[in-house]
Amino acid sequence: MSERTARWLGRAPASLFTAYALFSAFGAYFCMYGFRKAFAAASYAGQLDLGPLGRIDTKVALIVAQIVGYCLSKFIGIRVIAEMTRARRALTLAAAITAAEVTLIAFALVPPSLAPICLFLNGLPLGLTWGLVFGSLEGRRTSDLLGAGLCASFIVASGFAKSVGLSVLGYGVSEAWMPAATGALFLLPMFLFVWMLAQLPPPSAEDEAHRMKREPMSAADRRGLLARAAPGLVSLVLAYVLLTTYRDFRDNFALELWGALGFSNTPALLTTTELPVAFGAITAVGLVMMVRDSRRALAVVHALMAFGGVLIGASTLLFRGGFIGPVPWMILAGVGLYIGYVPFNCVLFDRLLPALGVRGNAGFLIYVADSFGYLGSVALLFYKNFSGARLSWVEFFGRFGLVVAASSIGLFVVSGVYFARGVTGSERRERAAQACVTSPGRKR
Repeated sequence: MSERTARWLGRAPASLFTAYALFSAFGAYFCMYGFRKAFAAASYAGQLDLGPLGRIDTKVALIVAQIVGYCLSKFIGIRVIAEMTRARRALTLAAAITAAEVTLIAFALVPPSLAPICLFLNGLPLGLTWGLVFGSLEGRRTSDLLGAGLCASFIVASGFAKSVGLSVLGYGVSEAWMPAATGALFLLPMFLFVWMLAQLPPPSAEDEAHRMKREPMSAADRRGLLARAAPGLVSLVLAYVLLTTYRDFRDNFALELWGALGFSNTPALLTTTELPVAFGAITAVGLVMMVRDSRRALAVVHALMAFGGVLIGASTLLFRGGFIGPVPWMILAGVGLYIGYVPFNCVLFDRLLPALGVRGNAGFLIYVADSFGYLGSVALLFYKNFSGARLSWVEFFGRFGLVVAASSIGLFVVSGVYFARGVTGSERRERAAQACVTSPGRKR
C-alpha cells in the first residue's frame, strides 16, 4: 500500500474521501459479478441425472452448485472475516478473484457432468468478497452512505454481467467458454479497484468516537455478542433468509421470469429495470445517514425494512389483481426487496454495534446472516425442482413474494421492539450503576 496516498486521503476533504472510497468499493464489487453471474446468461439446455434425486435441468444444477459453494463460503467467512486484519484484506481479495477465474477456465475444459463442481469451487472464494470490501468502509461517520453505494453495485451488476455474457455469446463464444471470457474482461479493472481500496486509511479517532472502534473479533468475542443479542438477531436472520431466497430466485431466473411475462426478446430489461430499483432502494437507505444517533438510526432502519415488505406484498397483489403490468410489478417488488435486503449488508449491523456499545466488526454479523440466507436459497431451489410442484415461474414467484412480505414484516417488528427495549434497558442500568457510584450511601 502507498503510505503517501493513504496520508493524502486522510487529509482530503470529506467529500473527496467519500467519493474515492465509494468509487473504489463500488467498482470492486461490481466487477466481482463478472466472475459470479455471467454464466447465468446462457441457457445450458439438457438435464443431469442425480441418481436417487432424479433428473435436474443443467442450468438449475449449475446455479445450485454455485450457491452451495457460496453458502459454504459464508459459513467459513463468519470466522475469516471476523478475524481479518486490514493488512491482509487486499491480498486476500485479489487471490479470491484469481481463484474464481481459474475455476471458470476449468468449467470450459471439463466434461459437462463435472461442470457443477467447477461452479461450486467458483462460489467458495467469491463468497468472501463482500466482507473483504465492506471491511474497508465500516466504522466511519459516512459508512451509511458508503455502504448504501456499495449495495447499489450488486443491484445493477448482476444484470450488467449477464448482459455482457449475452454479448460475448453473440460474438460466437461457446456457452462453456463464455463465463471465463467474460471474467477475463473484468480482471484488470477488478485489480485496479482492489489497489484503490487498499489505499484507504483506517477510521479516524472521530470516526471511532461516533461508531465504536472496529477490530478483529476472537471466538469469545463472537460468542459474547451472539449471546447478548440472540432473540433480536434470530428474528433478523430469519427475515434475511426469506429476503435472500426471494432475491436469489428473482436474480438467478430473471431470464425465465421475463420470458414468462412476455419479454423474452428484450435482454436490455435485465439492466434497465434494475436502475430504478437501485435508485429507490439506495436513496431510502442512504437517508439513514441523516440520523446521527445510532440508537435512533436502528429504529429507522427497522421501519424502512418493514416498509420494504409492505411494498413487495402490495405490488404483488396489485399485479395479480390486474391493476398494474409486469414491468411496474417487477420494479416495485424489486424496490421493496432491496429496501429490506440492503440494510443487512451495510447500515443495520454497522449501527447495531455502537447502539449496543460493542467493539468488533459488522462483517461478522453480516456473515452470520448471509450464511443462513444462502442456505435458504439452496433449500428453495431444491423445493422448486424436487417437490413435485408444477407452478409456473410467475405464479411461484408471486406466491413466494406474498409469504416473504407477510413474514418479514412480522419479524422486523419483533426485532425492532426487542432492540428498542434492550438498548433503553441497558441505558437505565448504566444510569442506575452510575448513581450508586456517585451517590452517598444511606445510613443504617
